[in-house]
Amino acid sequence: MKLTGVHLLLTYECNFECDHCFVWGSPRQRGTLNAEQIREILAQAMSLGTVEWIYFEGGEPFLYRAELIQGVRRASRLGFRVGIVSNGFWATSVTEAMTCLEPLAGLVGDLSISSDLYHADESPSSETRNAREAARRLGIPVGFISIERPQATDPTAAIGQIPAGASGVMHRGRAAAMLSDCVAKTPWQRFTTCPFEDLRSPDRVHVDPLGNVHICQGISLGNIFRKPLEQICADYVPERHPITGPLLAGGPAELARRFEVYHADSYADACHLCYETRCALRSRLPDILTPDQVYGEMDAR
Repeated sequence: MKLTGVHLLLTYECNFECDHCFVWGSPRQRGTLNAEQIREILAQAMSLGTVEWIYFEGGEPFLYRAELIQGVRRASRLGFRVGIVSNGFWATSVTEAMTCLEPLAGLVGDLSISSDLYHADESPSSETRNAREAARRLGIPVGFISIERPQATDPTAAIGQIPAGASGVMHRGRAAAMLSDCVAKTPWQRFTTCPFEDLRSPDRVHVDPLGNVHICQGISLGNIFRKPLEQICADYVPERHPITGPLLAGGPAELARRFEVYHADSYADACHLCYETRCALRSRLPDILTPDQVYGEMDAR
C-alpha cells in the first residue's frame, strides 16, 4: 500500500447535522485531535516517504481553528501539500472569511467548501460566495463539493471522496438511515463490487481523532497511536482482511453471504448494503468496524 494522501478527521463534531453525512457529524459528536496528536500523525506520514497531501476534514475542522492552523502550518513546514474540507459556516461576510482564512494564505493548496442544499437554503449560499471571494483575494485555490438530493441521485456518479462537480449520495453513515428510502432500490445480489473505494491499492486513508486508520469510514486497518502507520500499511493484505477480502471477492453481497448476515431484498446502493451489513457485524469485529461515532453512537467519547 503506497499512500500519497493522509486525511485527518480533525474532529467528529460539526455545527451541522446533514442527512447525507458519512460520519454522523453533529454538534453532539465527540472526538477531536489535539496538537500533539496531529504532530504524531504528521511525523508518521512523513516516515512513509510517499505521502504528498495532508487534508484536514471533519466534522467541521474550523470549529477547532487554533488546532487547524497549527496543524496546517506544521504540515506545510514538513513539505506536504495541504488541503482543507469545510462547510464554510465561518464565511458570514467577506471580511469575516478573510479574517478566518488569512493565517492559511500561502499554506493551503486546496480549500474545498460544501455548496449544496444540505448546508443552506440556496446554492451557492452567501457563505459559499463569501468564502470564494476571500480565497480569491488571498490566493488560496478553492473548489466546491455539491451533493445532489436523493431524488436526483445516480449512484454511479459519485466516484471518490471529493468528486468534481455534483455527485450523488452514497448511502452510508447517516445517509443510510435518513435517505435510503428516497431512491429506487436494487436487489441486493447485484451489488457485487465496491464502486467507490480502491480497497486493493488505496492511495489515501483517513485518520480519525481516536487514531483509527480508515480505508473507508468505519473500516479500520489499525490504530496509529498503537501501531506505526508504516507497519499498518506493510501489514495490510487486502484479500486477507476480514472486511475488504469479501468486498474484493464479490462486493457487499459477498460480505453479507460470507458472514450469513440477515439482509433485505433490495438496497439504495452498494454503500447501503455494505453499511447495514457492517452494522450487524460490529459485535463480531469490534476492532475493525469502529469507532462508535461512525456508526451513529452519538454519546461516544
